Amino acid sequence: MRIEGPALRLTIFVGEDDQWHHKPLFTEIVHRAHKSGLAGASVLRGVEGYGASSRIHTTRLLSLSEDLPVAVIIVDAEDKIRAFLPQLDELVAEGLVIIDPVEVIRYVGRSPEAGS
Repeated sequence: MRIEGPALRLTIFVGEDDQWHHKPLFTEIVHRAHKSGLAGASVLRGVEGYGASSRIHTTRLLSLSEDLPVAVIIVDAEDKIRAFLPQLDELVAEGLVIIDPVEVIRYVGRSPEAGS
């Protein structure tokens, strides 16, 4: 797969403890993105944040928190990203979904012979 030039970055902010059928919601989003043939997905765990509830979640020692913020980031061609959005309607009950225009400069994968 090759991507160059204009694309969209889809970012889904959810809580680390959000579940979909007894497994992490972010895992379900990544697996569905893979199944949909999107170029790739990364999950980033936040150390502190708050959302619509205005409750701050943090990793600081004196206020140990669960449900830290998690961002799932996917970059691909606009048509593929927009085709994936209806799945998020089903999955994301609480959270934030945003799309940004980006320009892909380099997207290179490992060759299958390079090892797993």
